[in-house]
Amino acid sequence: MKPTEKDVIIIGAGAAGLMAGIEAGRRGRAVLILDHNDQVGRKVRVSGGGRCNFTNLGVRPDHYISKNPHFCKSALARFSPADFISRIERHGIRYHEKESGQLFCNGSSDQVIRMLTAECGEAGAELRLKSRITTIEKRGRFMVRTDSAAYSSASLLVATGGLSYPALGASDLGFRIARQFGLSITPLKPALVPLSFRRAEAEMLSPLSGVSIPAELSCGKVRFQGPVLFTHHGLSGPAALQISSYWNQGEELAINLLPGHDAYALFIDHHGSRMELQNFLCRFFPRRFSFLWCSRFAPSKPLALYSHRELKAIAEKLQRWIIRPADTEGYTRAEVTRGGIDTAELSSKTMESKKVQGLFFAGEVMDVTGQLGGYNLHWAWASGYTAGQYV
Repeated sequence: MKPTEKDVIIIGAGAAGLMAGIEAGRRGRAVLILDHNDQVGRKVRVSGGGRCNFTNLGVRPDHYISKNPHFCKSALARFSPADFISRIERHGIRYHEKESGQLFCNGSSDQVIRMLTAECGEAGAELRLKSRITTIEKRGRFMVRTDSAAYSSASLLVATGGLSYPALGASDLGFRIARQFGLSITPLKPALVPLSFRRAEAEMLSPLSGVSIPAELSCGKVRFQGPVLFTHHGLSGPAALQISSYWNQGEELAINLLPGHDAYALFIDHHGSRMELQNFLCRFFPRRFSFLWCSRFAPSKPLALYSHRELKAIAEKLQRWIIRPADTEGYTRAEVTRGGIDTAELSSKTMESKKVQGLFFAGEVMDVTGQLGGYNLHWAWASGYTAGQYV
């Protein structure tokens, strides 16, 4: 079978692959984008609860986790939130800001997907879906075979994403391609993912399932403040998802249930009160949480009947409640994958492999992981845009 010749083959029709295809096509390159799914942008579609949290106004390099924290700087400087905003405004997509600079479509994520697909068409980038890669070789040019056709190209861009959301078609293809060409992969783990309790804690705290409280979670020197949701299995909610990206198996988490308060000072101020501790804590927490927490950790009685030493111990427990999670809930519940292709082996200016000429990477497949709030999609846009200038 004689291969169809292209200048650029992109594997992966997600956010990074589509952005790279648009940019390469605009440079006059003959671009082919391959994906085994029957739809483009499947992770984009579910982003932001279906409204696409497409970027964050506060994008900075310190919102990203990587073995090389400097790698992302060049791409983020080249493609800013304002650059993506200008694109969606040209397409008449209305959007709004939620907390912490997060930007969402007023409508659905499909608006962004239609925009990307239209821009691919305008740039001449060809899309071929339901194309499963069978082999890739490099004999001067890259030779890519699928289950139905063969192609060759001078440049190959891998934008296959990570292992999160396997139900949406995620696979380890990008990592296998990298290893085939001798590139290293940093350790992989689920990130932005709920944490699961050990059995004893799960049984003890299961009555709290569905309760959400504002709290601060810390792991080592990293801390996040925000809603924490108790589930049947463990912890979820924004603060728990954020800390999960930094937590490693076996480590403990500290929960400050009263961030911004001095719990001991609050108790001393009300030490003469006949109010029961569990009722006093209802000023700060849902009743179900206050009553269960007291029954497990501080048997309730009127505040006036506690000694100063007892109040100090209860205050310390409230502001540093130690939990040691059993695990995360895995890639099926993870929003992203932490780790990936070692960025020490890639050019931060071009996203090209330092070992294999013409081999490029973009998006989540690399060892760059964003925090919650639009940062991961922005990395897909920025890295795809950057790679698209050079493939």
